[in-house]
Amino acid sequence: MRKLVGTVVMLALAAGPAAVGKSDETLEQLVARANAARPDERADLDMEVAQRELKAATDAYKADKDNEFLAAVEQVVKYSDSAQAAAIHTGKHLKNTEIKIREIVLRLRDLKLNVDMDEQPPVQNAIDRLEGFRTGLLQGMFGTKKQDNKP
Repeated sequence: MRKLVGTVVMLALAAGPAAVGKSDETLEQLVARANAARPDERADLDMEVAQRELKAATDAYKADKDNEFLAAVEQVVKYSDSAQAAAIHTGKHLKNTEIKIREIVLRLRDLKLNVDMDEQPPVQNAIDRLEGFRTGLLQGMFGTKKQDNKP
């Protein structure tokens, strides 16, 4: 039993700095890592950037910084598009990318209800584009199957 506890503690200590290092990574470092990533890793990294940009958009909204809010929303769309393209291209991470985009859409819908009337159309446009990305991912996962015997 002591060996097991000792092993678990050692693994936790070894993994601790690695896990903390990734969370301390700045957005710029994450973007650089995403741009340099292999194609099969790109979708996850781009979605992480999009999620951080969504947090930046939410923070800008709370701070009443309209221009920063709209710029961050555009970045969310940009990186979600990149993630969707990478997932479809490689055929990997389709499901996770679709789920993350869906979560972003839900948060943007909540934000849209709270922003000023002037900011609602760009937010709705972002939501519509993200829904298009989700549709593409769903088609990539399930696709349309041809039926040979049906006219």
